[in-house]
Amino acid sequence: MALLLPPGLTPAEVGFLCEMELVTVIPRQRLDELQLLGGPTQPLNPPFPTPLPLWLALLLKRQKRANISPPPWLSVECLTSILDFETDVRTAEVLSPPPKLPRPTGVALEDEPYLSHESSELSPPFLPESSTSQAQSDALPYHWLELGHLLLTHAADDFDDANAIRRLLRDLQEVRMSKLRKGFRVLGPGAGVKMNGVGGMEVAEIRGFLLSGMSAGTNMMCRRINRPNEENQKEREANERENGFGGDDYQDDEDDMQL
Repeated sequence: MALLLPPGLTPAEVGFLCEMELVTVIPRQRLDELQLLGGPTQPLNPPFPTPLPLWLALLLKRQKRANISPPPWLSVECLTSILDFETDVRTAEVLSPPPKLPRPTGVALEDEPYLSHESSELSPPFLPESSTSQAQSDALPYHWLELGHLLLTHAADDFDDANAIRRLLRDLQEVRMSKLRKGFRVLGPGAGVKMNGVGGMEVAEIRGFLLSGMSAGTNMMCRRINRPNEENQKEREANERENGFGGDDYQDDEDDMQL
């Protein structure tokens, strides 16, 4: 028997996908390339930085064979700057801008109109360097929340001030989720919410809030539609009781008149 699962990705599934993000490691030991499903990894040669998937970097960190270099945006200065943008009254209705998308390479765009820059940009979850040491420092990537949680949980000693970064991430999460909830509450005819820069975990968390609100709104609309019929039925039953007969007696009288 198949289990009924909620639509979309759950927070646990979003965290699992985050482990495919590339991060920069500082190896302590040599390691040859590994043949993975996504392709071979680069060999590790201390002390040269090397990008690796997050799950492999965490495994090497647990084995004390490598350190993880936090991305530039995961620092006190950068997170403070992003938090100032989120709390500014002039940007109270928008989220901080996402990382800039790279232009496609290896394609003559002037010869291929269907492969223009506007139609062939990579989507945020698949940006190759959004969490490495080459990442943009003033923008939060798609998996910013879950990646920060994993790094602070398993590689806190690689940060200069892990406690301050935890506080900033928590503040950013609360401010951004408050913006999303406030935007969805005012949805109506012709209204919308600008979600540029929203993260994967934020989408998973706001989905339950949005679906519950839509369900409540649908039920309320159905009650409004059915309210006149219900009121008419109650009024008819009240009139019948005042006249001293019910629906069955009325039906019997009609049958006698027909005979």
